[in-house]
Amino acid sequence: MISVLFIIYHLSYSSAAAQKVSVEATISPIEMLVGEQAKVTVKATMPEGAKAVFPVFKRTQELTPGVEVLGSEELGVKGLDNGFVERTVVYTLTSFDDSLFYLPPFTVKVDDRDYKSKNLALKVLTVEVDTLHPENFFPQKTVQQNPFLWSEWSPSFWLSVLMVVLMLLAYYFYLRLRDNKPILAPVRIVKRLLPHQKAMREIEALRVERRGLNDDNQESQKEYYTRLTDTLRKYIEERYGFSAMEMTSTEIIERLMKAPDAKSLDELRMLFQTADLVKFAKYSTLINENDANLMSAIEFINETKVENMPTQETVKPQLTVEQQRSERQRTVLRWVIGGIAVVCIYLLAYIVYNVYSLIV
Repeated sequence: MISVLFIIYHLSYSSAAAQKVSVEATISPIEMLVGEQAKVTVKATMPEGAKAVFPVFKRTQELTPGVEVLGSEELGVKGLDNGFVERTVVYTLTSFDDSLFYLPPFTVKVDDRDYKSKNLALKVLTVEVDTLHPENFFPQKTVQQNPFLWSEWSPSFWLSVLMVVLMLLAYYFYLRLRDNKPILAPVRIVKRLLPHQKAMREIEALRVERRGLNDDNQESQKEYYTRLTDTLRKYIEERYGFSAMEMTSTEIIERLMKAPDAKSLDELRMLFQTADLVKFAKYSTLINENDANLMSAIEFINETKVENMPTQETVKPQLTVEQQRSERQRTVLRWVIGGIAVVCIYLLAYIVYNVYSLIV
């Protein structure tokens, strides 16, 4: 008895659910030209969990003679009230015949039971041809390019140039602000003499001054050799790159012997020895000994000089405390940089919009 009641209940439930299952089909547009496409939307309303099978067509398969199916696309499942869902599939149709077509109903199988939609109609029109006046036939037009007008593109170009200049100016201001330097810092480029030129100038000045001095005077000889050796030490320091002013005569000779272009240093060694004797041992030189030592110094400079050294250098002055930028100036500079950034952003947006308008 219970089994019979369960079967009766199941059959009544299935009958009630079946009455609520529906299949609807719509077409858009209902009228088109030959070769155009139309969309048929098929919607199946069914209980949640029911299994539905929509019609499947191969590409270019005819739905009805003269109407082809190009493809299908499922849009998904949409939930409804009372435990029902709606499933939608869109079919794309086309036709190359001028006629009025009646489309057969679309059959959707829901839980092994077929449900059909209503019939649809599709009207296909052809392009009217004037057969009475064939001479008025016009061939297909070629693709035409829009003319390039500089008047249309010039605003974008010049605004782009202005934007780049403003960006460079803002970056320069940022660097000056970051380094706490004035906007315009004076820079001097000075010419400098080569080491051998400075040494020869000092020796020539020493020779001129020596003409009026008494070579027998101890103080005069001491001053003479002090200036001569100091000139050589400065030259050696600039020429070879070691601190000759702080080294003894022996250390200088030993260091020069290790140089790649080292030559005979006997005369230079003799000159330094004589100078040490005059300055520290009150040694009095002979009559021609001063001239010989002077010539030895000149010969050493001429043999070791380098002509291809740079003759200019850039001198950047040290900024004083007063030249440091004040806090008020830094604040103003920050506002200037921010304002330039805003202007650049506005210019960029305008240029992009203007170029897009011209292209599209």
